[in-house]
Amino acid sequence: MAKILKCEECGSIIQVLAVGDENTCNDHMLEIPVQTEGDKAPKHKPVVEIDGDKVTVKVGEVAHPMDDDHYIQFIVLEAGDEQYAKCFKPGDVAEATFTVNSTDDVKACAFCNLHGLWASE
Repeated sequence: MAKILKCEECGSIIQVLAVGDENTCNDHMLEIPVQTEGDKAPKHKPVVEIDGDKVTVKVGEVAHPMDDDHYIQFIVLEAGDEQYAKCFKPGDVAEATFTVNSTDDVKACAFCNLHGLWASE
């Protein structure tokens, strides 16, 4: 999974798609640690379901809240050498289905505005 960074100053979140030869990025960009286990995992860890060329990603074994102050901001899916993403807002359902070209090496991550970045594995 590609690195995902968050700016401490403005709160922007970016994904690193390519790394340059020199690390000249500002110090206020911090890598978001990826979580896969813990007491918050049942509501945060992405669940991946594959049906032919359709990959559905649901956030959590039980539905994650999608309130104004606590919600999933986005899901990123890696399938083979391709990436797919979906952004959410409060009130949405934290689930996305993608049509993919390969189901080799499928991984997903989801970002909760309060509890950080969670990966399927």
